[in-house]
Amino acid sequence: MTELTVDDFDYDLPHELIAQTPIKERDASRLLVLDHKTGEMEDKHFYNIIDQLHEGDAVVMNNSRVMPARLYGIKPDTGGHVEVLLLNNTEGDTWETLVKPAKRIRPGTVIKFGDGELTATVTEELEHGGRMIEFHYDGIFLEILEKLGETPLPPYIKEKLDDPERYQTVYAKENGSAAAPTAGLHWTKELLQKVEDKGIKLVYLTLHVGLGTFRPVDEEKIEDHKMHSEFYRLDEESAKVLNDVRKNGGRIVATGTTSIRTLETIGTKFNGEIKADSGWTDIFIKPGYDWKVVDAFITNFHLPKSTLVMLVASFTGRDTILNAYKHAIEEKYRFFSFGDAMFIK
Repeated sequence: MTELTVDDFDYDLPHELIAQTPIKERDASRLLVLDHKTGEMEDKHFYNIIDQLHEGDAVVMNNSRVMPARLYGIKPDTGGHVEVLLLNNTEGDTWETLVKPAKRIRPGTVIKFGDGELTATVTEELEHGGRMIEFHYDGIFLEILEKLGETPLPPYIKEKLDDPERYQTVYAKENGSAAAPTAGLHWTKELLQKVEDKGIKLVYLTLHVGLGTFRPVDEEKIEDHKMHSEFYRLDEESAKVLNDVRKNGGRIVATGTTSIRTLETIGTKFNGEIKADSGWTDIFIKPGYDWKVVDAFITNFHLPKSTLVMLVASFTGRDTILNAYKHAIEEKYRFFSFGDAMFIK
């Protein structure tokens, strides 16, 4: 097999197709249904997803909640402004973060937020503008964050979000993500109820979206790219439901690449078996990967040259997914976080 380069996953996207705001009704977004074996496509709406799901299937969703993870502070010694994006809580009050302007933020730098109720000390310099930061405060960190922080939106979204809850899934529960698991933004509580009423299991897991979402693929050969780690958890009850579904011939249908990465991490770790597990994953699913758990999935349209396009291509084949993207562009689907969805079976 010829070594693939990052340019093999490039495509031309007209700027106007990058969705800047969510549409009014979550489940009214468009849905491109793709049969990955035949390449056949159908143009639908997300509320039609129920027709694609069968009794006995399981729909898996990531219940991670986006934190108000963007903080604006100053350096007390110079008065310089600093932007901090929280990524992973590694230990105690120490966080992996992205900072701007990175070149002026060295280990030992102190940053003050708000009226000084929250301060931070930079403890370590990482690559790509990353810094390890230790926070100092009195009280409950998440309560302070709710007061001082902002929900971070991806850099390609230039418009302010009227309702921050539209960048959360309706089932978001576990605080910890720096970005939303966006394929789940299309689900409504009513549609999930219809799915359950049809005899389809709803299963939740957690993966806190971290640095990998923000990091471009810098290397020419995709083999050389290193993913950052993200925390995941699948509990006993969810693992049991998924094993029962499998045993009875149902499909495991993942909502989004974060659910895929969690399930495939566990499948890789336990030789294809599904077990309750938690830990950190840096799995990089790319063409040539042997899928172990997921049978079908819902996903949004991803950035050119991104690891997420590579993940989807590993399931469908590169030509099939790029052909589907070409169709979506011709039909003027909306792209990225607030955009439309695909169902790949």
